[in-house]
Amino acid sequence: MVSLSKKDKRHWIWLQRLISPRSLRSQLLARSLFILAALLLLIGFLQFWIMESFLYRNQAKTMEEQLMSMPPVWLGPSSRSGGGATNNPFGGQSGSDPRGSGNRFLYIPDRSLALFDNQSGFEDIFGEDGLTAPRLTSAEYQNITEQINDKQHVPYRIVMDSEGNEQLIVFSSPGPRNRGLPMVQMGTPTKPLKDLIVKQLLIFLMLSLLAMVAGLVLYTKALRRTLIPLSSMVDTVQRIDAGSLAERLPAVQGQQEVDQLALSFNGMLERLEDSFEAERESKEQMQRFLSDASHELRTPLTSIHGFIEVLKRGAASNSEQLYSALNSMYGESVRINKLVEDLLMLTKLDQAPQQEQEVIQLGSLLLEMQPQLVMMAQERQVHLDLTAEVHVMADAHKLKQVVLNLFHNAVQHTDSDRGTINVTLYAVQHKAELTVKDNGSGIESEHLPHIFERFYRTSSSRSRKQGGAGLGLAITRSIVESYGGKITVRSQIGAGTEFTIILPLIKSEA
Repeated sequence: MVSLSKKDKRHWIWLQRLISPRSLRSQLLARSLFILAALLLLIGFLQFWIMESFLYRNQAKTMEEQLMSMPPVWLGPSSRSGGGATNNPFGGQSGSDPRGSGNRFLYIPDRSLALFDNQSGFEDIFGEDGLTAPRLTSAEYQNITEQINDKQHVPYRIVMDSEGNEQLIVFSSPGPRNRGLPMVQMGTPTKPLKDLIVKQLLIFLMLSLLAMVAGLVLYTKALRRTLIPLSSMVDTVQRIDAGSLAERLPAVQGQQEVDQLALSFNGMLERLEDSFEAERESKEQMQRFLSDASHELRTPLTSIHGFIEVLKRGAASNSEQLYSALNSMYGESVRINKLVEDLLMLTKLDQAPQQEQEVIQLGSLLLEMQPQLVMMAQERQVHLDLTAEVHVMADAHKLKQVVLNLFHNAVQHTDSDRGTINVTLYAVQHKAELTVKDNGSGIESEHLPHIFERFYRTSSSRSRKQGGAGLGLAITRSIVESYGGKITVRSQIGAGTEFTIILPLIKSEA
């Protein structure tokens, strides 16, 4: 088995692509050669028609000038006395019959000559000595005579003579019409002219074949170089798989169509990469969610299981131990119930992000919640700065839950004596902005991008004893986004945290 070098293999692959009927190279080459052959064929037909018309017109013009320069006496009968022969000035002898063959002092090779008029009819001057003159009908000659008498130009005609030869014939008058001279018809064979045209066409055909062969060789090389960027793109795309989606095609290769294709491929690869990354993150979040949920549920269940074992060992007979165990079990059951409710709410928000909505006067809603907020704050100071007549489309109960979640978060992380919580509401650029700001401990910057994730806690202060399961802010974000809004957070260690909710105003307010 013969082994090929890398260069030979590349040439062999290129040749296979070239001769493959479905390859782009072969199709472009075949179609280009077909178009070139059609154009050359069209040029050949046009060249034949133009050359034929040009040669015929030139020949006709030459014959007309020849007739116009011919003296009328050359076409008249020879003078003869006593039946004797009279010498022809061109070297011939006239016959005895003034209307017979050879009775003129004129002979032109490769020409036919005839006289015609309405009285004498048609006369072939050269007769059997020269080229036979073709004869038209009497009506045609009468029409030609009238045109010549009216000084009109009579175009040449292509006719067949009695011997089957095609001739080009022209018509003229040998002198003034008042002398009663007949009209003259001169003809010449068209075969020499056609032979010249055919010769020119054969030369053109040979040159065309040479041009097509040269074009095939040159165009094949040019086509190969032109399609190099496309071949490189195919090789690059074949190398890309799920593990190398970060690879991109060169966006500038000197060909507009290929560059556009490369940009489209790059966009597709970017979307695929984002899709794979989103799927990977979704799987990781799901695994983390299941792990966190299992951990959150296992802790209270373990506590309840432990208390039940204590009761089974005899603690039920001790009223103080029984009450303590039941109270702890109740607290853990409440915690499980709250966790399950939060998980169910998140599931509903994920499955049906469009919630029931109505026109809400946000300022009135916050004033209605003020006593409850003051009670939750205990010794902390609460300040409300509300803008009147701020209307949004939302559900009142869900908005109350959002405000309570943020306010409860602020209460947990501010000092019970020196803590201050500010709730502000104002409208900016057709948006309602609701801010809950505290002067608590603040949140580290590395935690800020993750605080809205489910089961995420920022520090030990947000433990299971002091805080919830880490679902409050996740629920808050889901509710806000279901109404077309967004929530942001800014925080500084030792200076406090500020949550801002942005909701679109209703169209009437906008």
